[in-house]
Amino acid sequence: MKTVMITGCSSGYGLETARHFLAQGWNVIATMRAPREDLLPRSEHLRVVALDVTDPKSIDAALGSSGRIDVLVNNAGIGVVGAFEATPMSYIRKVFDTNTFGVMAMTQAIVPLFREQKAGVLVNVTSSVTLAPMPLAAAYTASKMAIEGFTGSLAHELAAFNIRVKLVEPGYAPTTRFGANTELDISDLIPPAYQPFAQPIFEGFAKPALTTKESDVAEAVWAAANDLSDRLRFPAGPDAVALAMAG
Repeated sequence: MKTVMITGCSSGYGLETARHFLAQGWNVIATMRAPREDLLPRSEHLRVVALDVTDPKSIDAALGSSGRIDVLVNNAGIGVVGAFEATPMSYIRKVFDTNTFGVMAMTQAIVPLFREQKAGVLVNVTSSVTLAPMPLAAAYTASKMAIEGFTGSLAHELAAFNIRVKLVEPGYAPTTRFGANTELDISDLIPPAYQPFAQPIFEGFAKPALTTKESDVAEAVWAAANDLSDRLRFPAGPDAVALAMAG
């Protein structure tokens, strides 16, 4: 029986992905900064583990207690919508600490284990903003773009060790609480000069033509984790698929 470790399982895509792998009969290590076992069905195949991807000691503790891991899904992420000029640099650094450096730190920690096992799959979850950058999300887009390049390079670098590297690119999910895990008030990030520009964008967010379900992402992660080809990118959700085909 294979084992998957998934970061950021307290809500959204990570939580649904953990449920999906459990339903397929895998051992699941669901990680969260503040563990809550009540979020997932009780199962002998489930472990809920504390993990903060920005804390090296937390990463070492989580991996050190986990045994063999066949797949790592780097899903944990934060973001916020707002004008770039109004977004504090302290928060931009926080976004990169989680979305970019957190993914790199988890990857650097897991690769030696995969090499020793002579097998492993790394799945990095980015966003459809890497397919078509959207306004009012410049820092978030930059953090995810960095992971796209990082992952593409690693796919070549690690292939010799039988380590497969994949990207899952979710589209827009209205259920995503962008910024709910931050200390920022989105209203503070839209200065008066930007309001005429921002209003139709937010109206579009409220009534998108195509959206992504959490199950779309879970299924894409599952497909990526089990794909034996050299395919790198897995758009998730009809909007992300449409953007990938148009690009």
